[in-house]
Order: sequence, then C-alpha cells, then structure tokens
Amino acid sequence: MHPIWFRDDEHERFYVQMLDAEKCSDGYHRALFYTLGISRETRSHIRDLYDFSNGGIKPEGLSAPWQTGGTIRVCRLAFNLWNGWTEAGDERYSTPHELFDCSYAPYFFEAIRLRYPDYCQSNERTIKRLAEQNR
Repeated sequence: MHPIWFRDDEHERFYVQMLDAEKCSDGYHRALFYTLGISRETRSHIRDLYDFSNGGIKPEGLSAPWQTGGTIRVCRLAFNLWNGWTEAGDERYSTPHELFDCSYAPYFFEAIRLRYPDYCQSNERTIKRLAEQNR
C-alpha cells in the first residue's frame, strides 16, 4: 500500500485527528475524513457535516451559507463514499463530470482508493508495472 497523498500538512493533521477522535479507521471513516479534510472550509465546519455523538453524516450541512461550489463537491463525494448518499432531485455535483471538475480532483481519487483499497490494489500494481516499463 502506498503512502497517502495529502493536500497539505493541515489536511494530514485533520485526517489523523478525526480518526483518533472516532477510534475507527475502517474504509468508511478514512475516506470520509480524508475527503472532508481536503478543504480548509470543510475542516473548519466539520461539526456541520459530521455528528460525532451519533457517528453519522449531516447532509443538511450542504445548505450552510459557507458552502461554495468546491466545498459542495467535497461534501457530496465524502457523503457518497460514507454510505452511498445522494441528494434526490438535485443532480448538481452528482456525476463524475460535475464532481471532478475542480482542483480537488487528484485528492478525490485518493479518497476513492482509501474507501476501496481492495479494488485499487491491482490498479496500483498495473500503474507501477507500466511506470517501470517506461523507464
């Protein structure tokens, strides 16, 4: 398994702190907190997005006044990786075309790898093999 690629030191600190706080590092929590940690805004509003007392997401946080197009993308992907959540009747930022059309896209791929490590391992081996062949 390759090291996790973080956007910056704050992203990494947030990720570690959230996993420690929840005392859980399964794929669901890793993907959720990694994704919500990408943006400074989502990190600072984590309590609007995650209920620490019940251990679940708070979709109503999507309508908070601090949300932007970028942070909505972050939250929608994080919520979807958490439990398949989608917002019925609102297709904005719900397809790969709309979600990944932002500067956070490279980190979104990393979040997917964290959520589905078993499925991504073979891709990592293939990419590594191709990289070695092209040397």
